[in-house]
Amino acid sequence: MTKLARAAALALPAMLAAAPAFAQDAKIDTGDTAWMLTSTAIVLMMTVPGLALFYAGMVRKKNVLATMMQSFAITALVAVLWMVAGYSLAFGEGNAYIGDVSRLLMSGMAENWDKPFTLGSGDSAVATTIPESVFAMFQMTFAIITAALITGAVADRMKFSALMIFVALWTLLVYSPVAHWVWHPNGWIFALGALDFAGGTVVHINAGVAGLVAAIVLGKRVGYGTDNMSPYNLTFAVIGASLLWVGWFGFNAGSAVGAGARAGMAMLVTQIAAAGAVLAWLIAEWATKGKPSVLGAISGAVAGLVAITPAAGFVLPGSALVIGIVAGLAGFWGATALKHWCNYDDSLDAFGVHGVCGIVGALLTGLFAYGPLSASAATPEGYGASLSQFLIQIYAVAAVFVFTAVATYILLKIVDAVVGLRVSEEEEREGLDVTLHGERIG
Repeated sequence: MTKLARAAALALPAMLAAAPAFAQDAKIDTGDTAWMLTSTAIVLMMTVPGLALFYAGMVRKKNVLATMMQSFAITALVAVLWMVAGYSLAFGEGNAYIGDVSRLLMSGMAENWDKPFTLGSGDSAVATTIPESVFAMFQMTFAIITAALITGAVADRMKFSALMIFVALWTLLVYSPVAHWVWHPNGWIFALGALDFAGGTVVHINAGVAGLVAAIVLGKRVGYGTDNMSPYNLTFAVIGASLLWVGWFGFNAGSAVGAGARAGMAMLVTQIAAAGAVLAWLIAEWATKGKPSVLGAISGAVAGLVAITPAAGFVLPGSALVIGIVAGLAGFWGATALKHWCNYDDSLDAFGVHGVCGIVGALLTGLFAYGPLSASAATPEGYGASLSQFLIQIYAVAAVFVFTAVATYILLKIVDAVVGLRVSEEEEREGLDVTLHGERIG
């Protein structure tokens, strides 16, 4: 099978490989479109209010509003950027490394606004049963939450102005290119054959690594290691984590881009992996610290959800349970031992959970993929587990890790030179709610 044919079978999401070619008079499938509209709405819910509450509940009282504001403002900022240029750079035809300008300001949609959308062109084109407007909106919600995840690593100390500038640059210059590499038929990682059903590399490794670099560049919070930095309100965090868990069904099952059997399997394995990770994290915490914590339970759920993301459309329930258990243990290690050994202040464990578990999930996809789930006319046997697939997964993870780390570092240094990255020590001690936004919780 040629590389082009292989690429055509791995379109974003991989479920599209099974979609039939459409005639010129093809019509939109209303059932698939209804599911994608629902998935889009609940993925947006993952950021606001989900992530906003999850992160806000884990910071100190003086920074709760500022933390919520970050997620809320990023939702608006990235939505506009996606419309203006992000979508075109990610999903325009382009080349192996970047899209094009054919969809700047989302132009070009008027001609076929009521027709099924086809991703790519020529022999590698992959047809869907939904309109492009829905596809573009669905992908917008992914871009939004990816940028918002980074804020967990820099909580309590980054200027709001610096964050907005950084997120704008990062979305266009890091997120969009990586999304193109992995999810567009012309993308070089796509053509390589790496499996990423819903964003293990594009979302979680991307955001986790960016968060790690940002945490290192900004430095530790004032009082880190000496002051009491206990979460202000774990009730907020539990509600946020619960919204993330529910929204993740749109994230993973929605990435089937259709209401079919593969979406059903993706939903099932998502639930199983999350549950397995919760139990694994709690057992690890119980064994090492003497008590299972609420914070550990919700962190475990997110760890499992992160790890199953790249695998959701490729694995069966038994494999999902293994992935979840490994993710729970890996996330616990990443949020405790790894952070202390490397001596960095990843405030809310953006890298410890999203980066580490994103890597775990991407690699285990290569070991547990069940071929028939991704079978198509081009690839009758689908993409099953193999040593070669595992090596491809390693290569894709390493490429995204290095690119994101270097690009993020450069962008942070540019922003630092222009407006400065960090609030003053006095402002940090007083709290960002008052010093950045002039408001406080009563």
